[in-house]
Parts: sequence; structure tokens; C-alpha cells
Amino acid sequence: FGTEVMHANPSLSAVGSGTMVADGLHLVNDEVSSTSFRVSRVAIGPHNFVGNDVTYPAGGRTGDNVLLGTKVLVPLDGKIREGVGLLGSPCFEIPRSVERDMRFDHLRTGEALRRGLAAKNRCDLQTIGIFLVTRWLGVFLFASLYLAAVELYDVLPHGLNAVLFALSVVVTAVFLCGVQRCIVALHPTRPTICSVYHPDFWWAERIWKVHPIHYLHAFDGTPFKNLLWRLMGVQVGRRTFDDGAHISEPTLTAIGDESVLNYRSKIQCHSQEDGTFKCDRTLVGAGCTIGVGAFVLYGVTMGDGSVLAADSFLMKGEDVPRGARWGGNPAMEM
Repeated sequence: FGTEVMHANPSLSAVGSGTMVADGLHLVNDEVSSTSFRVSRVAIGPHNFVGNDVTYPAGGRTGDNVLLGTKVLVPLDGKIREGVGLLGSPCFEIPRSVERDMRFDHLRTGEALRRGLAAKNRCDLQTIGIFLVTRWLGVFLFASLYLAAVELYDVLPHGLNAVLFALSVVVTAVFLCGVQRCIVALHPTRPTICSVYHPDFWWAERIWKVHPIHYLHAFDGTPFKNLLWRLMGVQVGRRTFDDGAHISEPTLTAIGDESVLNYRSKIQCHSQEDGTFKCDRTLVGAGCTIGVGAFVLYGVTMGDGSVLAADSFLMKGEDVPRGARWGGNPAMEM
């Protein structure tokens, strides 16, 4: 599973064995009208791959061994889809997998799987320790400055107290961003293709887990957000406006001058379909706009002045021409 999974009722949610889930899965157990509500069971079959930001409703017509692409609209009618891939909104069928993603299949069975899983578990335990210690230190820094301001409220001038309150937020943000940058420095993320049982993936996953994006949302819509992105390694141009974007691999992302990243937009420089981790750079040119809730995958180049419409999905390897306007899922020229 990815780091974010949502549901209305866990006891009515089921995911089959051998299924791999990326971030942002939302299992919709509840249906609400103006007069009543209904709670239903939601089940995803075994041996599926679920991409990012997938909303899976009760009654979804998918079965075993299905690839659900990023932001796909899960079908609610017709035959049960099995052994295929589904992409887009509305969805259409694509091949379940490609030969390139099968090169690491030998690592997913037998002794190779046992060794790889044991090594990954050890790395995950280290990541849990790093996360807990650094988050505790972040809370300690915040509490120390904030409580100092409270305790000295009647002693210090109000202006100085205001500075302490502000520093409690800023210092913590700088600390968390610095931690993330140090982890990147120990094992920089580079364009690669490897198995999820390879150390390159484990380090990339560690970067996602200690990513302070939830704390950084306190700076959305302010110039300070760009400074924090730069501290984390993003190449951010001048006068770029970020109203709540998420960048998963900061050191692989470049954004030009005077660009706009809207609320809940996402730049993700990786995928991990069927246990194959793929990672590449993404370049957003000067004067570009990424719409609300839009999703940009890895290996993408957006030319200067181009626009990606709201809630669009720009697929891997796309090259958006200068000044073009793209939209849809998958995105294409409008």
C-alpha cells in the first residue's frame, strides 16, 4: 500500500492478496442522498495493480488481475473486467502488463522473494525509526519556541512574542526539509528502472516517507513555499506560485519562472507498476500552469507557457509544446 488510503468503513473494505496499491486510494463505501445514506462493501480482487489517486466505488466492475491506471474512472456497468488494464476517464482497456515490467518477475517468487522481502523489511524498520525520531525532534522544536512565547507573553514585548510564534513554524519547516535533503544526499535519486526489492527503490521510498509535504501546506500560496522547495532540492524559478502542490522527487523536478502550481496538483517522477520501479526527470517550463488536481507523471516536459487543465492526467514521457493547452485523462491537446 501507498502512504494514503481512505475509506468510510474498514470492516466493509477488502483488497485481494498479491495486489499492489499506490498512493491516494479512496474506497467509497458510503452513498448519501438528501433523505438517506447507504453503506456497502467494496472489494478489489487479487493480483491487481492500483495506480495513484484511484476512487473505487461499491459495485466496481473489475475482478482478478487488473491494472487500474492513475486517476482511472472505475466502470460500474458492463462485464467484469479481468486480466486487462484500464486507463482514463471514461476508461478504456489497455494491455495488463508490458514485457519491460516482466524482467524482474523472478524476484517475486521462491527464495529470491524471501530474501528480498526480508531485506526490505529491515530497511523499512530503519525508515520507521528515522521518521519517528525526526518527527519527534520537529515537535520538540515547535513546542519549545511556541511555549517559550506563551510563557514570556507578559515579560517580552509583543513584537518579540510574535517573532517567537512565527519562528516556531518556520524553524520546524526548515528542520524537516533539511532532514529530507540529508537523506537525499546520502543516496541521491537518479533516473532508473529496477525492482521494488532493490536498494535504489528502498531509498526512494524512504524519501517519500519522510517528505514533510503535510507540514509544508502551512506555507501554501506564500513565497516561503518556493524557498522550502529549493531547500529540498527542487529547481524552482522566480515568482512561481504554489497553491498546494505536491512534488514527490524534489531533486528530479525543475520548474521555470512565473509558473503556477494549483491546489492538489501533483508532480510525480516515478511509477511502480507490478513491482517495477521506474523513475525519471520532469521539466516544467517558464510561465506554465498546472491546474487544480492535475497529475504529472515522470519523464514529462512542459514547454514554456503551456497549460495543463484541472483534474488532468499527463502521462509519462509526454512532451507538451510551447504555449499549448492540454487536458483530459489521459491528457491531450485541447
